[in-house]
Amino acid sequence: MGDAALKAELFEQLARVGKALGSGKRLELLDLLGQGPRSVADLAATAGLGLTTTSMHLRALREAGLVATAREGTTIRYRLAADDVAALFAQLRVVAATHLADVGRARSRYLGVVDGEDTEEVGREELLRRIRAGEAIVLDVRPAPEYVAGHIPGAISIPLDELPGRLSELPADVEVVAYCRGAYCVLAHDAVRLLNACGRRAVRLAEGMLEWRLAEHPVATLPQEVQPPGRFAVSMVE
Repeated sequence: MGDAALKAELFEQLARVGKALGSGKRLELLDLLGQGPRSVADLAATAGLGLTTTSMHLRALREAGLVATAREGTTIRYRLAADDVAALFAQLRVVAATHLADVGRARSRYLGVVDGEDTEEVGREELLRRIRAGEAIVLDVRPAPEYVAGHIPGAISIPLDELPGRLSELPADVEVVAYCRGAYCVLAHDAVRLLNACGRRAVRLAEGMLEWRLAEHPVATLPQEVQPPGRFAVSMVE
Protein backbone atom coordinates (compact mmCIF):
# COMPACT_ATOMS: atom_id res chain seq x y z
CA MET A 1 0.00 0.00 0.00
CA GLY A 2 1.17 3.49 -0.77
CA ASP A 3 1.86 6.15 1.81
CA ALA A 4 -1.39 7.98 2.59
CA ALA A 5 0.37 11.29 3.17
CA LEU A 6 2.17 11.11 -0.16
CA LYS A 7 -1.09 10.22 -1.90
CA ALA A 8 -2.78 13.21 -0.29
CA GLU A 9 0.07 15.45 -1.41
CA LEU A 10 -0.26 14.15 -4.98
CA PHE A 11 -3.96 14.95 -5.15
CA GLU A 12 -3.41 18.37 -3.60
CA GLN A 13 -0.97 19.14 -6.41
CA LEU A 14 -3.56 18.08 -8.97
CA ALA A 15 -6.11 20.26 -7.20
CA ARG A 16 -4.02 23.35 -7.92
CA VAL A 17 -5.29 23.32 -11.48
CA GLY A 18 -8.88 22.84 -10.34
CA LYS A 19 -8.59 25.69 -7.87
CA ALA A 20 -7.20 28.00 -10.56
CA LEU A 21 -10.16 27.16 -12.79
CA GLY A 22 -12.64 27.78 -9.98
CA SER A 23 -13.41 31.38 -10.96
CA GLY A 24 -15.64 32.63 -13.74
CA LYS A 25 -13.37 35.61 -14.38
CA ARG A 26 -10.29 33.42 -14.66
CA LEU A 27 -12.13 31.24 -17.17
CA GLU A 28 -13.00 34.39 -19.11
CA LEU A 29 -9.32 35.34 -19.15
CA LEU A 30 -8.44 31.89 -20.49
CA ASP A 31 -11.09 32.37 -23.16
CA LEU A 32 -9.48 35.65 -24.21
CA LEU A 33 -5.97 34.17 -24.16
CA GLY A 34 -7.24 31.41 -26.39
CA GLN A 35 -7.32 34.09 -29.12
CA GLY A 36 -3.64 34.94 -28.69
CA PRO A 37 -1.18 36.68 -26.35
CA ARG A 38 -2.46 39.75 -24.54
CA SER A 39 -1.10 42.39 -22.18
CA VAL A 40 -2.52 42.83 -18.69
CA ALA A 41 -4.01 46.19 -19.66
CA ASP A 42 -5.69 44.72 -22.75
CA LEU A 43 -7.09 41.78 -20.79
CA ALA A 44 -8.36 44.09 -18.04
CA ALA A 45 -10.13 46.38 -20.50
CA THR A 46 -11.72 43.53 -22.46
CA ALA A 47 -12.83 41.60 -19.37
CA GLY A 48 -14.09 44.72 -17.58
CA LEU A 49 -11.71 44.30 -14.65
CA GLY A 50 -9.27 46.54 -12.84
CA LEU A 51 -5.56 46.10 -13.46
CA THR A 52 -4.89 44.87 -9.92
CA THR A 53 -7.70 42.30 -10.06
CA THR A 54 -6.60 41.10 -13.49
CA SER A 55 -3.01 40.71 -12.30
CA MET A 56 -4.23 38.72 -9.30
CA HIS A 57 -6.21 36.32 -11.48
CA LEU A 58 -3.32 35.93 -13.92
CA ARG A 59 -0.95 35.19 -11.06
CA ALA A 60 -3.24 32.37 -9.93
CA LEU A 61 -3.37 30.95 -13.46
CA ARG A 62 0.39 31.20 -13.81
CA GLU A 63 1.05 29.50 -10.47
CA ALA A 64 -1.11 26.63 -11.69
CA GLY A 65 0.96 26.39 -14.87
CA LEU A 66 -1.92 27.38 -17.13
CA VAL A 67 -0.46 30.60 -18.54
CA ALA A 68 3.03 31.85 -19.31
CA THR A 69 4.56 35.24 -20.06
CA ALA A 70 6.90 36.77 -22.60
CA ARG A 71 8.39 40.26 -22.65
CA GLU A 72 8.09 42.37 -25.80
CA GLY A 73 10.05 45.56 -25.19
CA THR A 74 8.50 47.11 -22.11
CA THR A 75 5.30 45.07 -22.39
CA ILE A 76 4.70 41.70 -20.77
CA ARG A 77 2.24 39.55 -22.70
CA TYR A 78 0.40 36.60 -21.24
CA ARG A 79 -0.42 33.50 -23.28
CA LEU A 80 -1.79 30.03 -22.68
CA ALA A 81 1.03 27.78 -21.50
CA ALA A 82 0.36 25.21 -24.25
CA ASP A 83 -2.32 23.90 -26.59
CA ASP A 84 -3.43 21.38 -23.98
CA VAL A 85 -4.63 24.26 -21.79
CA ALA A 86 -6.93 25.41 -24.60
CA ALA A 87 -8.14 21.83 -24.99
CA LEU A 88 -8.76 21.59 -21.24
CA PHE A 89 -10.79 24.80 -21.30
CA ALA A 90 -12.83 23.59 -24.27
CA GLN A 91 -13.50 20.21 -22.62
CA LEU A 92 -14.48 21.88 -19.37
CA ARG A 93 -17.22 23.72 -21.26
CA VAL A 94 -18.42 20.49 -22.86
CA VAL A 95 -18.59 18.67 -19.52
CA ALA A 96 -20.32 21.59 -17.82
CA ALA A 97 -22.91 21.93 -20.59
CA THR A 98 -23.53 18.17 -20.63
CA HIS A 99 -24.11 17.80 -16.90
CA LEU A 100 -25.48 21.19 -15.86
CA ALA A 101 -28.72 22.34 -17.44
CA ASP A 102 -28.07 25.82 -16.04
CA VAL A 103 -25.13 26.19 -18.43
CA GLY A 104 -27.35 25.75 -21.49
CA ARG A 105 -29.92 28.18 -20.16
CA ALA A 106 -27.28 30.79 -19.32
CA ARG A 107 -25.68 30.36 -22.74
CA SER A 108 -29.02 30.82 -24.53
CA ARG A 109 -29.75 34.00 -22.60
CA TYR A 110 -26.30 35.43 -23.28
CA LEU A 111 -26.35 34.58 -26.99
CA GLY A 112 -29.87 35.94 -27.43
CA VAL A 113 -31.45 32.62 -28.39
CA VAL A 114 -35.22 33.05 -27.94
CA ASP A 115 -37.58 30.04 -27.85
CA GLY A 116 -34.88 27.90 -29.40
CA GLU A 117 -34.63 30.17 -32.45
CA ASP A 118 -30.98 30.88 -33.18
CA THR A 119 -29.05 32.39 -36.08
CA GLU A 120 -28.14 29.97 -38.86
CA GLU A 121 -24.78 28.27 -38.53
CA VAL A 122 -22.34 26.19 -40.60
CA GLY A 123 -19.60 23.83 -39.45
CA ARG A 124 -15.88 24.15 -40.12
CA GLU A 125 -15.79 21.67 -43.00
CA GLU A 126 -18.77 23.30 -44.71
CA LEU A 127 -17.10 26.69 -44.32
CA LEU A 128 -13.95 25.38 -45.99
CA ARG A 129 -16.03 23.93 -48.83
CA ARG A 130 -17.85 27.23 -49.41
CA ILE A 131 -14.57 29.17 -49.43
CA ARG A 132 -12.98 26.84 -51.94
CA ALA A 133 -16.08 27.03 -54.12
CA GLY A 134 -16.12 30.82 -53.94
CA GLU A 135 -19.59 30.73 -52.39
CA ALA A 136 -18.87 32.84 -49.31
CA ILE A 137 -16.60 35.38 -47.72
CA VAL A 138 -15.38 35.07 -44.14
CA LEU A 139 -15.90 37.91 -41.69
CA ASP A 140 -13.95 38.16 -38.42
CA VAL A 141 -15.95 40.33 -36.01
CA ARG A 142 -13.60 40.09 -33.03
CA PRO A 143 -11.65 43.15 -31.80
CA ALA A 144 -8.73 44.05 -34.06
CA PRO A 145 -5.94 42.82 -31.71
CA GLU A 146 -7.44 39.33 -31.76
CA TYR A 147 -7.50 39.32 -35.57
CA VAL A 148 -3.84 40.36 -35.61
CA ALA A 149 -2.93 37.54 -33.20
CA GLY A 150 -4.52 34.90 -35.41
CA HIS A 151 -7.38 34.58 -37.88
CA ILE A 152 -8.82 32.32 -40.54
CA PRO A 153 -6.74 32.91 -43.70
CA GLY A 154 -8.59 35.12 -46.14
CA ALA A 155 -10.95 36.55 -43.53
CA ILE A 156 -11.78 40.24 -43.57
CA SER A 157 -11.61 42.04 -40.23
CA ILE A 158 -14.51 44.27 -39.26
CA PRO A 159 -15.02 44.39 -35.48
CA LEU A 160 -18.68 44.16 -34.51
CA ASP A 161 -18.85 47.73 -33.21
CA GLU A 162 -17.61 49.01 -36.60
CA LEU A 163 -19.86 46.81 -38.73
CA PRO A 164 -22.85 49.19 -39.11
CA GLY A 165 -20.62 51.83 -40.67
CA ARG A 166 -18.62 49.46 -42.88
CA LEU A 167 -21.32 47.40 -44.57
CA SER A 168 -20.29 48.80 -47.94
CA GLU A 169 -17.01 46.88 -47.66
CA LEU A 170 -18.93 43.61 -47.96
CA PRO A 171 -20.17 42.57 -51.42
CA ALA A 172 -23.95 42.53 -51.43
CA ASP A 173 -24.21 39.47 -53.68
CA VAL A 174 -22.03 37.03 -51.70
CA GLU A 175 -22.95 35.14 -48.54
CA VAL A 176 -21.09 36.22 -45.42
CA VAL A 177 -19.94 33.69 -42.82
CA ALA A 178 -19.15 35.51 -39.57
CA TYR A 179 -17.07 34.08 -36.77
CA CYS A 180 -15.73 35.20 -33.41
CA ARG A 181 -13.97 33.65 -30.41
CA GLY A 182 -15.82 30.40 -29.94
CA ALA A 183 -19.02 28.57 -29.17
CA TYR A 184 -19.71 30.80 -26.17
CA CYS A 185 -19.08 34.14 -27.89
CA VAL A 186 -21.96 36.45 -28.80
CA LEU A 187 -20.20 38.61 -31.40
CA ALA A 188 -20.92 36.45 -34.46
CA HIS A 189 -24.56 36.00 -33.42
CA ASP A 190 -25.03 39.77 -33.22
CA ALA A 191 -23.19 40.28 -36.52
CA VAL A 192 -25.47 37.84 -38.35
CA ARG A 193 -28.58 39.48 -36.88
CA LEU A 194 -27.33 42.90 -38.02
CA LEU A 195 -26.45 41.69 -41.52
CA ASN A 196 -29.76 39.86 -41.94
CA ALA A 197 -31.66 42.95 -40.78
CA CYS A 198 -29.84 44.94 -43.49
CA GLY A 199 -30.90 42.47 -46.15
CA ARG A 200 -27.55 40.65 -46.37
CA ARG A 201 -27.32 36.87 -46.59
CA ALA A 202 -25.25 35.88 -43.56
CA VAL A 203 -24.65 32.84 -41.36
CA ARG A 204 -22.11 32.17 -38.63
CA LEU A 205 -19.45 29.60 -37.99
CA ALA A 206 -20.88 27.15 -35.45
CA GLU A 207 -17.83 27.53 -33.25
CA GLY A 208 -14.98 30.01 -33.47
CA MET A 209 -11.27 30.71 -33.39
CA LEU A 210 -10.61 28.57 -30.31
CA GLU A 211 -12.09 25.47 -31.90
CA TRP A 212 -10.52 26.32 -35.28
CA ARG A 213 -7.07 26.30 -33.66
CA LEU A 214 -7.75 23.09 -31.75
CA ALA A 215 -8.79 21.41 -35.01
CA GLU A 216 -5.35 22.42 -36.38
CA HIS A 217 -6.75 24.35 -39.33
CA PRO A 218 -4.50 27.02 -40.90
CA VAL A 219 -4.16 30.27 -38.95
CA ALA A 220 -2.84 33.55 -40.38
CA THR A 221 -1.20 36.22 -38.23
CA LEU A 222 -0.05 39.82 -38.65
CA PRO A 223 2.76 41.73 -36.93
CA GLN A 224 1.48 43.33 -33.74
CA GLU A 225 2.04 46.84 -35.12
CA VAL A 226 0.05 46.14 -38.28
CA GLN A 227 -3.60 47.13 -38.27
CA PRO A 228 -6.09 44.75 -39.94
CA PRO A 229 -6.84 45.74 -43.53
CA GLY A 230 -10.20 47.24 -44.39
CA ARG A 231 -10.40 44.90 -47.37
CA PHE A 232 -10.03 41.23 -48.16
CA ALA A 233 -6.77 39.69 -47.03
CA VAL A 234 -4.60 38.25 -49.79
CA SER A 235 -4.12 34.71 -48.44
CA MET A 236 -6.87 32.13 -48.69
CA VAL A 237 -7.59 28.81 -47.01
CA GLU A 238 -5.87 26.00 -48.87
